Amino acid sequence: MLTMAENEAAPLTDDEREELEALRAEKARREDEARARAEREELERLRAEQEREDAKILAERAVAQRAAEAAAPVPHAPAKAAAAPEQKAVVDPEHLTFGQKMVGAGADPDDPDAGMPPAQILIIVIAVIAVIAMGVYIATH
Repeated sequence: MLTMAENEAAPLTDDEREELEALRAEKARREDEARARAEREELERLRAEQEREDAKILAERAVAQRAAEAAAPVPHAPAKAAAAPEQKAVVDPEHLTFGQKMVGAGADPDDPDAGMPPAQILIIVIAVIAVIAMGVYIATH
């Protein structure tokens, strides 16, 4: 009989090598089965979690829809507010800024006789003065 040291140093026989390969294959098969079983369990757990989340979202949507239906006005009542004419905001000239005063056309923009805004009048006056000055310059030189 061989001692342990001699047994380790000796090369494997064909039968031993065959047995070793069979044991390795069996071990790999068991590890693959365990990995597949763990993956199936994880998949089932994730599906259950997703179903719970979906159910929660559907419940929240149903509650929101019920609240919206409860808050919605009764459809058979006509909208009386829409029939009323729109009231224009009253603008107090004392509270206008300088820019608003210069660009604003007047008290009533619907009035055709309201006139031009002051900024437009100012631009036209400056342009007329520039044209006159250029004419005088050309005529004298």
